[in-house]
Amino acid sequence: MSIGPIAFAGAGLDRADQIRSDADALTGLMDWRARLLRLDGLDPVIDPDGNLAWGTLADAASDSELVFLGLTGGKACFAEVSPALLGSVAPANPRLWAAMSALEHAELATYGTARALVDWHARHRYCARCGNPTVLAKGGWQRTCTNNVCKAEHFPRVDPVTIMLVEFEDQLLLGRQPRFPPRRFSALAGFVEPGESIEEAVAREVKEEAGVTVRDVSYVGSQPWPFPSSLMIGCHAHAMGRDLEVDRTELDEADWFTREEVAHAMSGAEDGRFIAPPPQAIAHHLLKWWLEK
Repeated sequence: MSIGPIAFAGAGLDRADQIRSDADALTGLMDWRARLLRLDGLDPVIDPDGNLAWGTLADAASDSELVFLGLTGGKACFAEVSPALLGSVAPANPRLWAAMSALEHAELATYGTARALVDWHARHRYCARCGNPTVLAKGGWQRTCTNNVCKAEHFPRVDPVTIMLVEFEDQLLLGRQPRFPPRRFSALAGFVEPGESIEEAVAREVKEEAGVTVRDVSYVGSQPWPFPSSLMIGCHAHAMGRDLEVDRTELDEADWFTREEVAHAMSGAEDGRFIAPPPQAIAHHLLKWWLEK
């Protein structure tokens, strides 16, 4: 059973990898027909019709870098890496969450790609190997060290995160992080560490955060999450017991919830034991998947 369409996945753009590596072909697409995604910092600019706002390459600052997002309708699409962003780490703000709810599915995915790429370029101006400046390459899908001795190649990073439903006797283990709104519970989650499989990361994170040992870890679905560049890997696991030992540095609370309690929260009701995660988050889709399986 699939978890279905999910926010930030399913962009309608052709990423056209063959063009990224062909400097002449890419230059040939940078004409009056090319489109420039308009951004306010890292947030999307929305046009009067509620869609992503686009301009032309003439709208880009002369000292900006241009990232090639892909092709649509024969036109090349770009995003601008403005010098004003350099070194910044911008969190999502309330305007973005409103836009996430309004944008059409493919447009949200296009924006998510642009946000992750632009943010990466803004924060990776210098070579991690030798410290010299780097320059944009392959249409923005690479940065190359300018030191002729080093010449290191750097690529946009994606950070894998496991997010898991843990089940015991038809109940789910959910947690509440300190940054969550009051009464909001969600699936447990954590970054995959070097040298770990996905299954090992699930088991370690659940044990660390809730003191629960799990078995039979299985994959459910995934979601790109551009804050700044995570890949959320949705999983399901069975607990060996229900006793909890909550790590209060990671979670404010954790508890088991019945199928009826989960269904009540997922209906949008706010008078139950907890409030469900929002529809844009993979946790929402995982809970829906569990209720339907």
